[in-house]
Amino acid sequence: MKYVDEYRDGALARRIADTIAAEVVCERSYAFMEFCGGHTHAISRYGIEDMLPPGLRMIHGPGCPVCVLPVGRIDDAIRLARSPAVTLCTYADMMRVPGSKGGSLLKAKAAGADIRMIYSSLDAVRIAEAEPGREVVFFAIGFETTTPPTAIALRAAIAKGLRNFSIFCNHVLTPVAMRAILEAPAEPGAPPVAIDGFVGPAHVSTVIGMAPYHEFAETYRKPVVIAGFEPLDVMQAILMLVRQVNTQRAEVENQYIRAVTAAGNLTAQVLCAEIFAVREAFEWRGLGVVPASALRLRDAYADYDAERRFEIHTVHADDNPACECPAILRGRKRPAECKLFGTVCTPETPMGACMVSSEGACAAHWSYGRFREHQRLAS
Repeated sequence: MKYVDEYRDGALARRIADTIAAEVVCERSYAFMEFCGGHTHAISRYGIEDMLPPGLRMIHGPGCPVCVLPVGRIDDAIRLARSPAVTLCTYADMMRVPGSKGGSLLKAKAAGADIRMIYSSLDAVRIAEAEPGREVVFFAIGFETTTPPTAIALRAAIAKGLRNFSIFCNHVLTPVAMRAILEAPAEPGAPPVAIDGFVGPAHVSTVIGMAPYHEFAETYRKPVVIAGFEPLDVMQAILMLVRQVNTQRAEVENQYIRAVTAAGNLTAQVLCAEIFAVREAFEWRGLGVVPASALRLRDAYADYDAERRFEIHTVHADDNPACECPAILRGRKRPAECKLFGTVCTPETPMGACMVSSEGACAAHWSYGRFREHQRLAS
């Protein structure tokens, strides 16, 4: 574990924090958005925000794949799972995400629906092969990181001649969501979200590389630094962003050189381009309907598309009006600013998606208790 421990060295973290504090310009403020749930988790777990100078603020973006899926798509999955012939396969985090009217996949399973928690997309293929009498649907979610495994599962099902396997596709695209954040109109009575730069996602970037972020540097003049998940990765990325802002540069830099390349994973890109097409539009929790922001199966694979096989037509459903998950995902509020946070909404009793997933901002803040010291000082 020495290799990982080197990226968690407390003394070195303090030295980087001292360097950040020395290089920030006192007369100005800095606001950087991390666009990855893993980064949000690291920031809370290691107390990174507590080590930053007062004028530097981290904003949590919509980088949690479980959190951004809208209520209507959760309702679709619940309705699908209730079909007597269907076995719905999903990752564990999706089980407790609230749908409308208090529903969830976990409650549907308790009521008798055949819902299986899986660890891999290929687990769904194995279930379809072992149970030919069942219609096995893989509830596919996530950013570019989890899209290739879905494509691999589809290829495996085709190779095995499985006619009882289909995919309910909910894969979404990171760069489009980043653009939507920057282009979001000002909300009545609220100042716009000021973002000086992005801490770019790690796992996503191993797949798509660096090129998709250049538009943010060139068109929007927002620097992007792709960072790893360890605390020193994140702190070094913040320092790199500070230096870009101070020198009025807007470039795409790669801090995570041990895993991310400029081109990304070309094999995965080719595979995904073969299997998936871009949807005209897709609804995100917090961002609303965003054009060209998600993927669907290409027409050549229509026989494996659960939306076509089961004639799924998503109906919009509103989030719990007391839950601030949508505002948190837009970077407009912090978890502790939600009146449900830490009261009726905890990881044991989540009222919103941001408290369900381990990558959600609310779950990260609650699990590591970073908000409690601030609450104590304010009281």
